[in-house]
Amino acid sequence: MDFRKIFNTIPEQFDKHRPRYCDELFADLIEYAQLAPGKTVLEVGPGTGQATEPVLKTGCSYLAIELGENFTEFMANKFGGYDNFRIVNADFETHDFGGEQFDLIYSAAAFQWIPEKTGYPKAFDLLKSGGVLAMFSGNSGVPDEPQRSQCQEVYQKHFFPETPYTCKLDYQASDKYGFVELEKRVYHAYREMNADDYVALRGTHSDHLSLQEPHKSNLFEGLRQVVRNNGDYIKLNDVYTLYLARKP
Repeated sequence: MDFRKIFNTIPEQFDKHRPRYCDELFADLIEYAQLAPGKTVLEVGPGTGQATEPVLKTGCSYLAIELGENFTEFMANKFGGYDNFRIVNADFETHDFGGEQFDLIYSAAAFQWIPEKTGYPKAFDLLKSGGVLAMFSGNSGVPDEPQRSQCQEVYQKHFFPETPYTCKLDYQASDKYGFVELEKRVYHAYREMNADDYVALRGTHSDHLSLQEPHKSNLFEGLRQVVRNNGDYIKLNDVYTLYLARKP
């Protein structure tokens, strides 16, 4: 299996448990890119749409490119009622967009799966003059103490992924590829959940999906017990970052 498509195996779980981004981030993105009817937008790797609907609601002409077949079908079912929605099941790195260009290209926690020397130049070529490249990143949620240390102890005992997550992207390297006006904006939020939801969330991460037994069961049961032993409650502190750049 193409490791980039490992999430594609769990579309319903992914859609239910992966975090949405905060309203302030979308408000800043929409204002910065001046999204409105008549604007053209490309979302790269939308997953199941964690960052899609606020953009669709601007009335822009929206296109998504998604590598996963199941994710593509899920997106089509979820957003097909919008007249301004389109999606193509293809690889951004090799897909021919047929001369189509965009006012905004954005990607929520997916652009890091594309090699820097491929992703930035292709995005630059696909943007109109003055167009915006926006990339979102976020952590996986950091618990407060004592649960943070307790969860870390469980990971030290049982977290031995067969295929470690190694994707890295310098989100602030776009100037090397012709982009200007680089900005970085940071947002803070939190989520509250019970033990089962926390374990389901952790199970949506690529290096957790690749765990072999008995490591997977032991890890998830250990995390579940940490949360249950603390009143079946955990608070996750999130940090979301929006990186912006513009094509001259």
